Amino acid sequence: MKKTAPWIALVGVAALTAACTTTDPYTGMPVRNNTGTGALAGAGVGAVLGYLTNTNKGEQGRKNALIGAGIGALAGGAVGNYMDRQQADFRRSLEGSGVMIRRNGDQIVLIMPSDVTFAVDKSDVQPQFTRVLDDVARTLNAYPQTTIDVVGHADSSGPDDYNQTLSERRASAVAGYLTGPGKVLPDRVFVAGQGERQPIASNDTAEGRAQNRRVEIILRPLTK
Repeated sequence: MKKTAPWIALVGVAALTAACTTTDPYTGMPVRNNTGTGALAGAGVGAVLGYLTNTNKGEQGRKNALIGAGIGALAGGAVGNYMDRQQADFRRSLEGSGVMIRRNGDQIVLIMPSDVTFAVDKSDVQPQFTRVLDDVARTLNAYPQTTIDVVGHADSSGPDDYNQTLSERRASAVAGYLTGPGKVLPDRVFVAGQGERQPIASNDTAEGRAQNRRVEIILRPLTK
């Protein structure tokens, strides 16, 4: 039977902490949120999903935290132009990287296939891909008025619960790298794993399964 919500392993800086329930803005599903720490722990220890700081107990909390940090919200015609420029910069910086870029209205999606990001059945970012993530972080920092959702996905091979956990760990690994010292502000980031629930291709072929094994970074404008 398919799971209706992921089981989230919450890891604090020194020990496990209490968690509360929040809503994944990507799916509208309830997930558990780590409200006791302000940064991701190592993905090898466990997945840390939800909003990354204790001020962000929901989507409005994330917006409030960013506005409180002096990041102003966009309005009106400025939104489309802002996202257009950001998309163009990503296309330049990620050309030839294997990362696909899609635009859905005012939303930008960076699709990172597992074959360029992770080894088979692993959740540690491959060393050769860290330079790409450095480029992603630099562009994200140039456009602070966007929120960032890092979402892991899996194909349908293997048990549901295993695929769920792997998708969570991979999303955590990418988010953990992006929010490392001197990189992206954690207040901007939400992390989730969707397991095999959201395929973008058929799981009946090897090619389709490869497309379904991915991490997506969803960028949305911070609006009033």
